[in-house]
Amino acid sequence: MGKVDVPALRGCGSHREAGEFLAIVGPPAPRKSTLFHIIGGLTPPTSGEVRVAGQDLAAMTEAGRTRLRKRSVAFVFQKFNLLPKPDGARTNIAIARHIGGSDSKPEASFEDVLRLLGIVNRLDHKPSELSGGEQQRVAIARAIVNHPAILLADEPTGNLDSESSKAVLEVLRGLNERLGQTILMITHNPEAAAYADYIVAHADVRIM
Repeated sequence: MGKVDVPALRGCGSHREAGEFLAIVGPPAPRKSTLFHIIGGLTPPTSGEVRVAGQDLAAMTEAGRTRLRKRSVAFVFQKFNLLPKPDGARTNIAIARHIGGSDSKPEASFEDVLRLLGIVNRLDHKPSELSGGEQQRVAIARAIVNHPAILLADEPTGNLDSESSKAVLEVLRGLNERLGQTILMITHNPEAAAYADYIVAHADVRIM
């Protein structure tokens, strides 16, 4: 901020394996999101080393981080961020397939995922015609359609009621158990964190 350094993260050394479901828990604050932006290649770190899928993001160009996001990292946000298209759910997923270069591949392998998410019969609905939980499940489908190495979920139940939150968390748990999807989830809710295999506490600027 001007000439004043404001550390968002410091002392965050950690190594996670593929196939883990990890929850990063702490009070609402921008620091946890900063961590995810760095892991996802949206924000370059000012120092240190960040490796995702064996590649050091700190040493990459912006173009390199963009390619990594297309191939290896996907995001699910608190506010869904769905495009308001007439056939919204289907179009949102199709656009993600196109960007990821998998729109020419058969969809059969993704049908099981759609059934797991419980949205097979909701694909031709506008986002405004879906409940909050259904919108979040569409956002998850869009995120994993290209089989990313890592799914980053930033407060994925923050805008949902308790019933929808439980449904979305069970979907994430199912993706991890059935597909081996690696999931890193930010949450301030201990009940949501309980769905993960591992819980990491975030305090101030440190990961503990």
